[in-house]
Amino acid sequence: MIGSWTQLVPPTEEPVTLAEIKDHLRISGTAEDSLLTLYAQMAREAVENECWRALMAQTWVLYLTSWPTDGIIDLPRPPLQSVTHIKYSSAGAVHTWPESNYLVYTGIEPGRVVLAPDAAWPSDALDSGYPIAVTFVAGYADASAVPGMAKAAILLQIGEIYANREAAITGTIVAVSPAVQRVLNLLKVRY
Repeated sequence: MIGSWTQLVPPTEEPVTLAEIKDHLRISGTAEDSLLTLYAQMAREAVENECWRALMAQTWVLYLTSWPTDGIIDLPRPPLQSVTHIKYSSAGAVHTWPESNYLVYTGIEPGRVVLAPDAAWPSDALDSGYPIAVTFVAGYADASAVPGMAKAAILLQIGEIYANREAAITGTIVAVSPAVQRVLNLLKVRY
């Protein structure tokens, strides 16, 4: 994977509900709802970062230093939902590259942008730094489309966090359990 990427818009919902978390932890009260909601976000982010995936819809920007010579831009954080736009800066001005010049492949991992037939990358001299920005939406369509393994990994991590609320326990090394690590390894994107 070339370039540098950053999250522009985070998910607005989590793949596991508060009710699912409370069922998993066998909690019936509401006193810790805000804490459990925080744990859900933290566990989702941990799964996403460990597996290089986007679980819920979120917007990212991939920055490139130059146009790829092979005509292909692989986009991180599958699954790819859509490409919002491709912009590039030349002579201090920002230009939006027309959608008709590229094809978007969402059904493969990682998703990609490919030059359309008879199209070529812009020939303008690019500004220095990261003059190309590909803005895209990644993640599953909704929580029901998120793989069960990812949801299980989130719930298992929430359980571990809930049971071990302190950063360090004397005489014990706190690490991801082997069960969680196996699930994360199965979900991991391989480039």
